[in-house]
Amino acid sequence: MNEQPSETEELGEAPEAARKYFGDRFGDAVRYGELLADVGVRRGLIGPREVPRLWERHLLNCAVLSEVVPGGVTVCDVGSGAGLPGIPLALVRPDLRITLLEPLLRRTTFLQEAVELLGLDHVTVVRGRAEEVLGTLKPVHVVTARAVAPLDRLAGWGVPLLRPYGEMLALKGDTAAEELKGARAALQKLGVVETSVVQVGEGVVDPLSTVVRAEVGESPGGIRFAAKRAKAARGKRRR
Repeated sequence: MNEQPSETEELGEAPEAARKYFGDRFGDAVRYGELLADVGVRRGLIGPREVPRLWERHLLNCAVLSEVVPGGVTVCDVGSGAGLPGIPLALVRPDLRITLLEPLLRRTTFLQEAVELLGLDHVTVVRGRAEEVLGTLKPVHVVTARAVAPLDRLAGWGVPLLRPYGEMLALKGDTAAEELKGARAALQKLGVVETSVVQVGEGVVDPLSTVVRAEVGESPGGIRFAAKRAKAARGKRRR
């Protein structure tokens, strides 16, 4: 009787682009891929059908987000799930200070295991919802997200976590421009002053990864969230 291949075997050999892109952290990228293909599937963090396309559709697709993240900044990956895009980004950008923000315990447990396994000293795992950590999590330069929610709802969670003149970078699909158009009014209310759709990953992924970029002015989240942040900060000082 033929044995069924294990999930890690179905992961397959990494493409040459992965070896070049992850560089000296390529071995850790392989370990992370194997963790996703094994523990990630068993715990329901990714579907088993995603395993054969983990490299192109997930690991590299997320890693190329690094092309639009400034150097040496703080990042919060909202709704990090299984660590996408936060962990691939951390592997290629040791200069960043990254927070993986995730509300579900089984996911934060996985994330903490992955961070420790890969030795990602510049990554912190925080359990909570974006609206719950507002005022307690130090505002960041960049918020990242992937497949979390429609853009208008995602912005309501992510934009208030930004420091003035920060930006939200959301990995989206083919309908990114259309989604951005529909969310523009909501983004303006949240203090977003400039938006764009950019594609990254030339020569690494095909199709290219599409990123919606939303840059804020001096009031991330708008007036409503400024008051909420101030209230949370006062409460923190009292404690």
